[in-house]
Amino acid sequence: MGNETPPVDPRVLLAAERTLLAWVRTGLALMGFGFVVARFTLFLHELRGAGPPHGHRFAEGIGVGLVILGVLVLAGAGRRYQRYVAALNAGRDHPVPGASFGLLITLLLIAVGIALALYLLSPSFGFGDVGSHAS
Repeated sequence: MGNETPPVDPRVLLAAERTLLAWVRTGLALMGFGFVVARFTLFLHELRGAGPPHGHRFAEGIGVGLVILGVLVLAGAGRRYQRYVAALNAGRDHPVPGASFGLLITLLLIAVGIALALYLLSPSFGFGDVGSHAS
């Protein structure tokens, strides 16, 4: 009788579920953005009537990397949620999930953003020779 754990406040479980769903939206957004990045460069070059872009593989790699990052965010969020709810149900009052997951995703996205900015500013994308097409 003394080993019974007190019931978990449903508001805490619902807050954990809202956090999980926020991470799910983030993961899906990353996957969608990754698809756009992987395909948009090719689309722009086809509109110009040019051949395959020189830096297309780089953009495609970043896009695929974003899709994979989205999948990892979904897997990590699901695991965090599972561990958090299990800890609550085991009677550990309000276990702190930690900030390292969110910080890691933020740092990875900063690196991807810098890589995309450098790619977009590179001459292989076409911005470096905008004035040279005038005749």
